[in-house]
Amino acid sequence: MKTIVVCSGGLDSVSLAYRMAAEEQLIGLVSFDYGQRHRKELDFASKCAARLAVPHHIIDIAAIGGHLSGSALTDDVEVPDGHYAEETMKATVVPNRNAIMLAIAFGLAAAQKADAVAVAVHGGDHFIYPDCRPGFIDAFQRMQNEALDGYASVELLAPYVDVSKAAIVADGAKHGTPFAETWSCYKGGNLHCGRCGTCVERREAFHLAGVADPTEYEDPDFWKAAVSRYPAAEVR
Repeated sequence: MKTIVVCSGGLDSVSLAYRMAAEEQLIGLVSFDYGQRHRKELDFASKCAARLAVPHHIIDIAAIGGHLSGSALTDDVEVPDGHYAEETMKATVVPNRNAIMLAIAFGLAAAQKADAVAVAVHGGDHFIYPDCRPGFIDAFQRMQNEALDGYASVELLAPYVDVSKAAIVADGAKHGTPFAETWSCYKGGNLHCGRCGTCVERREAFHLAGVADPTEYEDPDFWKAAVSRYPAAEVR
């Protein structure tokens, strides 16, 4: 099945790219510049494409992102520290982001005669990101079946939608993902901050998976206090 992976350059999507490559399904990566403050993640997506020797499409939708105001990822709003289960993390929502990106990715896949688009949404995203939930994935597939009816048949693959980030780390390790060459931090500094929701989740995932974390964090120990109130079993 010829598959295009939506790749941000983060741990999840790079691991998915390596999984698809191992299964000999990967034909390319697509990434999006939506004006995110952590745009440096796209450099890591490019490195992933180069290592896997596949085409990499970076699509500029910054003009659209500029209208999706109010998010800490695209606007002058402070990125909150702490666990993803905290109410403050709603500040990181970019409205309809995945729906917009996937619609473009499906158009690209149809034009290139690909069989599938793969996305690395996972169980830990379900708290605050409605367009990462199983219901959205199923509904989007139904919509695309109608949108491309008679022109193309493209399947939406979301193999991580019901699993934890720790499971993704384990899967990535199995397929040789170079974790040090992935970027998660929403603050986009020189190092991972170790305090924002995605840094905390990343650090916890390596711990739970029993895999060494090669990431250098500005605050390498903050995650312990952040996760102490949210046992892993409660945040799946």
